Amino acid sequence: MSLISLTPLDLSLAAGLVLLLALLTHRMQLGLSKQIIIAGLRTSVQLLLIGLVLKSIFANSAFIWIAIISSIMLFAAGREVMVRQKRYFKGFWGFGVGVISMFVSSFAVTVFALNVVINSEPWYHPQYAIPVLGMLLGNTMNGISLAMNQLLQNAWQQQEVIESRLMLGQTAREAISDIRRESMRSGMIPILNAMAAAGLVSLPGMMTGQILASSPPTEAVKYQILIMFLIVVGTGFGTIAAIGLTSHRLFDKRDRLRLDRLKIRKG
Repeated sequence: MSLISLTPLDLSLAAGLVLLLALLTHRMQLGLSKQIIIAGLRTSVQLLLIGLVLKSIFANSAFIWIAIISSIMLFAAGREVMVRQKRYFKGFWGFGVGVISMFVSSFAVTVFALNVVINSEPWYHPQYAIPVLGMLLGNTMNGISLAMNQLLQNAWQQQEVIESRLMLGQTAREAISDIRRESMRSGMIPILNAMAAAGLVSLPGMMTGQILASSPPTEAVKYQILIMFLIVVGTGFGTIAAIGLTSHRLFDKRDRLRLDRLKIRKG
């Protein structure tokens, strides 16, 4: 069976459901109607634009263009990590921690997968490189942002506890060790839940897409297993890097807690 093409009318019907949800949340005074509409518009515009960009890149598989779009994806993911924080670092580090963590979690793992596992020719072939990188960035971003948010929130709330431990002679790493561990657990739990439910409760996105595109289910399963393994490794590495950088930045060279380096997001 060939792939069934969707018409603008088909997408309009789905968009109508989104508008219905926005109307319902407005009637219930949840304060989410505006966000739902904006998210729907952003999704439509961004995906349509990336579709046109990918069409051009697939027709001309030059490494420079793949590197450019990959860098844009990385910086966009780093920004999303920052804007999801209630409290975030001032200046470069507010953005830099997310970018560095996303690079560790996604770029390194993607390059490994393309060269060693998938072994495409060339290794940066856009048909494989961009979708794999996009799935890793999207999924690891959630874990990293959750972990960082919990670390900064708990450090703020437990300021007196941390400073008491420092006064008793503990190092900065020791004083914040419990918060670090709980934050890492928070970042890892979503992907672990997704892995536990895969195939029983849900059919993951890549597998579903390949099946809809008429790929054999067994082949789709292989790629989905690969992606899930890459995501959990990327999330783990990225979370460890993010928590390490964040907790290090919370203290100065004399192991003093520096919450003045944080800003609070309004609204």
